Amino acid sequence: MSVSKTDLAKIHIAKSQLGMSDDVYRDMLQRVAGVRSAKDIPATRLAGVFTELKRLGFKPSSKAGRTVNSVASGNKALMSKINALLADAGRPMAYADAMAKRMFGVDRVEWCGQENLRKIVAALTYDQRRHS
Repeated sequence: MSVSKTDLAKIHIAKSQLGMSDDVYRDMLQRVAGVRSAKDIPATRLAGVFTELKRLGFKPSSKAGRTVNSVASGNKALMSKINALLADAGRPMAYADAMAKRMFGVDRVEWCGQENLRKIVAALTYDQRRHS
């Protein structure tokens, strides 16, 4: 495997952020890296793929300062609750990311589905009650 999970995730975030259809996305990968799937990108072509995605308008963001705006609209209410519980406990978003990783094997809380977000809210609520 030549592409790390982190880089693979960034590529898929870029695809989503740019609103690329699957065909356009795969054509871009073929043109830039000579492959039709991101997992097959050679390490020597990875930088070129990111350069092309940025040229097309992708704006990578850092983990710092992530908010509810960075998630799908269906999960905004749950993410707002998570943000509030984290703020109340004085914890960073990285804390929720670590919970998602430990509980569900997902690197970022934003990538969790509604059921898993509800479980994270429950865990944070339980933690809040324990510390009050």
